[in-house]
Amino acid sequence: MSRTSKFYYETIAEVLKEIEEKEQESFDKAAAILAKAVSEDKLINVIGPGGHSNLAAEEVLWRAGGLAPVNPILDPGTILMFGAKRSNYIERAPGYAQAVLDSYDVNKGDVLVIVNAYGINSMTIDCALECKKRGVTSIGITSTSFAKHVPKGTPSRHPSGQNLYELVDVFINNYLPLGDAVVEVEGIAQKMGPTSTYCNAFAINLLMIRTAEKLHEMGITPPVWTSANLPDGDKLNKQYEEKYFPRVKHLR
Repeated sequence: MSRTSKFYYETIAEVLKEIEEKEQESFDKAAAILAKAVSEDKLINVIGPGGHSNLAAEEVLWRAGGLAPVNPILDPGTILMFGAKRSNYIERAPGYAQAVLDSYDVNKGDVLVIVNAYGINSMTIDCALECKKRGVTSIGITSTSFAKHVPKGTPSRHPSGQNLYELVDVFINNYLPLGDAVVEVEGIAQKMGPTSTYCNAFAINLLMIRTAEKLHEMGITPPVWTSANLPDGDKLNKQYEEKYFPRVKHLR
């Protein structure tokens, strides 16, 4: 194993270990909220407002081993495939989140998991503020590294200078290193090897697992997708498809 690959692997492993060891109380609180929502036949709304954080919302959509009643909010405005620079402009636009949450019918009594590695852009902060206005319970998966080091007035920040981790009802720290990338490569000034996708994916999947455990404790069989590539996958998934296709926009 090369020096760089070993360092990258060990750094990712250490961050994931930190999430697992230090965030159990937060996972427990968040999972209890989500399990209650599922028990009341509500959806788990998930949004990753900005750039690669959208991948966390995609990660829990129709996922083998994932919960079925998940409603990922995948607005084209901030998804990279529709234009990376365009998405950067939109995630910095104050007020855009209101229209997005309206289009996905996120309202009073609902829950919203907001996953953003940095936790400072306008769409992310507006999502959290909208939750407060609408009576929506918010769970944030984010870090404090950028929030504590990026000065107010920086273009990437919400005009208010607020941080996601301070606004949500439950905060799960993903321990993202400042700068995201961590590997120094000889001859290159900028570090390589981003960490945020690993942090977000691990945290959101662990939250789904803990939610399933809470449901089981409540005497409810967790509605979990089976891989559609297994011989009996389609048969096992049919009951959830019939129930959630009409309610989850991106399952259709």
